[in-house]
Amino acid sequence: MNDVEHYLSIQNELGETPIWVPEEKSLYWVDFIRNTIFRIDVETRKHESFKPDMPVRGLCRRGSNGWLVITEAGLAFWDPKSNQCELVVDPYKNEPNLQLNDGAIDRQGRLLVGSFNSADHDAPDGSLYRLDTDRSLHNIDDNIALSNGIALSPDGKTVYASEMSAYRINAYDYDAATGTLANRRVFVTLPEDGSKPDGLTVDSQGFLWAAHWGGWRVARYDPAGKLEREIRLPVELVTCMGFGGENLDVLYITTAWYDLSDRQRQAQPLAGDLFRVQTDIKGIVEPVFKG
Repeated sequence: MNDVEHYLSIQNELGETPIWVPEEKSLYWVDFIRNTIFRIDVETRKHESFKPDMPVRGLCRRGSNGWLVITEAGLAFWDPKSNQCELVVDPYKNEPNLQLNDGAIDRQGRLLVGSFNSADHDAPDGSLYRLDTDRSLHNIDDNIALSNGIALSPDGKTVYASEMSAYRINAYDYDAATGTLANRRVFVTLPEDGSKPDGLTVDSQGFLWAAHWGGWRVARYDPAGKLEREIRLPVELVTCMGFGGENLDVLYITTAWYDLSDRQRQAQPLAGDLFRVQTDIKGIVEPVFKG
């Protein structure tokens, strides 16, 4: 348990959002900077890449074929067969410095997605949105300093959201019937070691996993916010993780070399690669967007 395997040498500049697709026995993820989607068959280890016609930075599964993707130009549907995207909505078409970032599907099949100010990452200009299955977009929170990873508790009643530039993970009560948030509170504040909270996921026991950008690790927190364990990696910029494998007990971890100096990259030759860890814990299959 917790022995990290260097799984795939891929050298992503900024790897993100690993998503397991059980029926394909495959893992998908993206390179945020190179706007590329990757897929690997975990049985054969054969991998391929896609370059969609929109600058994709995050992935969510979609129930009616294809994917819902988060792009620099808004939310879109991506068809891997044609490699084409269909724009759904762009809340910031008249505000170029504000962009969508990361998201998750709730238990009702709706998307929760956050945003940030690309010109000033420390500015509390980010928001959280909900994309309903009828493709309508709703603002559900504001004043966030770089919204990043989002995850929901197994029962769907709690939303966790990384506020990256504030060095904390927030928690909300979530009304599944209305898709609204309440009782925003600090779930975890990261130690002052230079790391920031990035991607999030939950496991079947209701514990939250967080990637620590700049922290060389993935951390697991219990539902009260207490640190339960850490998994150390040989790279500084740990971006996201997701459960996969036949028993949903393998943790796949994406990393980055974005913004590292040449000297740092020489010291971290595996930065940007894909890692995995065999765990004694099961994850949850990612829900699909039902629109």
